[in-house]
Amino acid sequence: MIPKDLTNLRRLYLGFIDSRVLLTANNLGVFEKLKKASTAAEVSRKLKTDRRATEILLDALTGIGLVKKSRDGKYLNAPVSNRYLVKDTHLYQGDIIRHASSMWEGFSALDKVVKTGHPVKRANGHEFFIMGMHNISRLRTKPLIEAIGLKNVKTMLDLAGGPGTNALAIAKKGVKVAIFDLPDTIKIAKKVARIEGVKGIDFISGDFHLDNIGSGYDLILISQIFHAFSAEENISLLRKSKAALNPGGRVVVQEFPINESRTAPPNSALFSVNMLVATKNGRCYTPKEMKKWLADSGFKKINVKNLPETIIVEGTKKD
Repeated sequence: MIPKDLTNLRRLYLGFIDSRVLLTANNLGVFEKLKKASTAAEVSRKLKTDRRATEILLDALTGIGLVKKSRDGKYLNAPVSNRYLVKDTHLYQGDIIRHASSMWEGFSALDKVVKTGHPVKRANGHEFFIMGMHNISRLRTKPLIEAIGLKNVKTMLDLAGGPGTNALAIAKKGVKVAIFDLPDTIKIAKKVARIEGVKGIDFISGDFHLDNIGSGYDLILISQIFHAFSAEENISLLRKSKAALNPGGRVVVQEFPINESRTAPPNSALFSVNMLVATKNGRCYTPKEMKKWLADSGFKKINVKNLPETIIVEGTKKD
């Protein structure tokens, strides 16, 4: 009998195998070809891949529950794959999985990163990253807006808003919205707004470390940004945000939850490793750290709210 702790250890050191199978299948577009039952030879021909290799990949996908295989050797997406891995579905997650494939390169260099303390340069995959944020954010937007509350909010800035998922949802509530981000990201946000059919958005291109972010906002949302920067950079961003708010306006920071020892939940502790390989100074920050930053920046009525996958820390500018 294999000891339970050894079974768990094996799960940890071999966990990369099923992950890589999923990443490769997504990169190659396998799930698009399995909306209808197909043989390995048919899939191989459509994807222009090696037939033997394709069959082995499809069998592995079947083994981990993403594909079904019939007795006559035809493969078909499992329901979970049709729901999340086929383009143009509402809950499509393929973009964020493509980004995870890019993350693979950084994590593969983790030995070197830990020795040097320097992040690695990743292959270009900016659009997959931004659209991946859209894949994820659209699942979190409703509870986020409910937690924020939009009473007395007439103007809102989504600072470093990425695809603008949260901003577009708030705009649909009748709020005048602006999205600030780097020029290449703003191009993608405009595309998402067109697809979503949301008009009247102000798009502002720039670097929030250096450029004016505008003014006259009742609400500034800083969502999933702090973990990419140092404490000093985040405090500077909060001070800039405070200056851009109307009296009585609020700043809302959304981040991953992590305890005061920065060890749990495990997903957040592991996400800090992602920031280690990808950024110079980033990591997950505790609620206590972020609350102190808001207080030091002059915000009042600071509080923390727990959401299904994230937390928000908000503060109010004095009237």
